[in-house]
Amino acid sequence: MSQTYKATGINLKGSPLGETDRLVTVLTSEWGIVRAIAPGARKYKSRLRGRSELFVVNNLLIVKGRSLDKIIQADTIYTYPGLSQDLGKLATAQYLAELVLYLALSEQSQLELYELFNEHLRRIEQLANRQNVYPYLAQAVYHILAIAGVAPQVQACCLSQKLLSPNFVTPNWQVGFSFERGSIVDLNIAELNNRSENNLNSRELLKFKSINYKVNALELTLLQQLSCEALPQLEPIVTSKPIESKQTQSLQGGVSLTNFSLDTAWIKVERILREYAQYYCGRSLRSADLVDNLYLVEF
Repeated sequence: MSQTYKATGINLKGSPLGETDRLVTVLTSEWGIVRAIAPGARKYKSRLRGRSELFVVNNLLIVKGRSLDKIIQADTIYTYPGLSQDLGKLATAQYLAELVLYLALSEQSQLELYELFNEHLRRIEQLANRQNVYPYLAQAVYHILAIAGVAPQVQACCLSQKLLSPNFVTPNWQVGFSFERGSIVDLNIAELNNRSENNLNSRELLKFKSINYKVNALELTLLQQLSCEALPQLEPIVTSKPIESKQTQSLQGGVSLTNFSLDTAWIKVERILREYAQYYCGRSLRSADLVDNLYLVEF
């Protein structure tokens, strides 16, 4: 990297530095994560004041420093006004920004992640008031995990390697989801192996017992279609498939889910992916709690 370099990036994080400066963390397409000083950005009349705010996209000219780089020029491309005008959308964007900060790399191109992150911010910005944000969050989290190479395996059982198709006919049909294995699990195979545990060593047994969630047919359908570019349209499935018994499941926070409620299925799918991401990163997504406080009351 030369002493002075150019980059196109979006601000993910900012904090005060000294009396008038701001330290910004930027996801750039060319150099990945860049932490740089925006000198004088906290002054009222500074040209960098607005350009250093969250989720502002800039063309940047940066000079490399010994410990921190310094922004010497910023020309704004886009500002995502719809995010700043809605607290729920802003919290959702901050949630995704936290995940990107945990997974993005530095000093190498992150063009695909940069473009993906901006695409999902555009989708969130365009949401209607009171629209369920969890489908968009779930797909964004899955896509970000996929680009980082750590998306969970949701097509096949990690024990048998056989494809698992959602079963809408058998009452109370479920599969498992294991954070440790990063995969769905055929519960019948897991149970069969547990019955034969005397023939397995302790390390093998862990594979069958680390199931964090049980997932029904609708939830598995959602998980299996998250890799698509657009969200799946599943209302016909909900209305046309035989409905299971009205058995409910509970999520953290006391949210009660009826098996084939599409909105609440999306909430559970997002929660599974969120907790899986936190398990993988070893860190919590603090903005996620604010998203729940702002949106879950609707359901």
